[in-house]
Amino acid sequence: MRVIFMGTPDFAVGTLEAVINAGHEVVLVVTQPDKPKGRGNTMTPPPVKEAALKHGLEVFQPKRVRNPECVEHLREFNPDMIVVAAFGQILPKEIIDMPKYCCINVHASLLPKYRGAAPIQWAVINGDETAGVTIMRMDVGLDTGDMIEKAEVTLAEDETGGSLFDKLAEVGAKLCVDTMAKIESGEAVFTPQDDSLATHVGMIDKSMGEIDFAKSAKEIECLIRGLNPWPSAYTHIGGKTLKIWKAEALDKKTDFKCGQVCFVDKKSMHIQTGDGVLSLKEVQLEGKKRMEIDAFLRGFAVSEGDL
Repeated sequence: MRVIFMGTPDFAVGTLEAVINAGHEVVLVVTQPDKPKGRGNTMTPPPVKEAALKHGLEVFQPKRVRNPECVEHLREFNPDMIVVAAFGQILPKEIIDMPKYCCINVHASLLPKYRGAAPIQWAVINGDETAGVTIMRMDVGLDTGDMIEKAEVTLAEDETGGSLFDKLAEVGAKLCVDTMAKIESGEAVFTPQDDSLATHVGMIDKSMGEIDFAKSAKEIECLIRGLNPWPSAYTHIGGKTLKIWKAEALDKKTDFKCGQVCFVDKKSMHIQTGDGVLSLKEVQLEGKKRMEIDAFLRGFAVSEGDL
């Protein structure tokens, strides 16, 4: 099939590669514009653009894909199918209705759960036991289109947003090409979503990373894993920011207040929460590298009762 591929981050690269390897003709790759990155604000291309150029594919980077001139540019490629994976812009009806077959989206949740942005991180933050990928036929709503195929994965006890991202990217790539084959052969089944079961999630931002120790130790531990590697969970100690990369929720009770160090020795540091105790395992003090908690305690004085 003649395919227009639309995607931007690392998550979408595997799907692009799978579509190419399945023998489809990718006539155009549409991705977000290059963005400044790093201390030098160097203009950096999105991962999908880098992958497309390696394959010698034509790349289009519109600021607003819904602009009439952009829509007409896409129409020139006469696609049989448009494949979307974490593109980052809302598509207008003119593009959704453009291909011969349909416009499909690789969505990293088991719809109708987690419509919207950042479904991968929210699955970890909310302590879900399973997550997955849904291939859906796009419509003008936000992740409201008919479901075509699903694949489910089980979350590991130490699952992070980053590790689940990698798992679902691989699962989604395979599921996408399998679904494309079924659509082309007429075997695909399109199942409407039950809107009454839908949950919506928003974008992840840095402010979400500030830990509220009035919450339970388990909630905080899930937040830490969900926001790893970005934007990361953090607190403050001794006037400095302390990122927490790994922790364990302990079912313990103490007389300390929420946010207080309730136990510390040479190898351990526990914080009282609203329900249970949080044992810190890997941290990063402002201006320092990530380190195990025992290494941190060798260089930073902490006492019981510290906030």
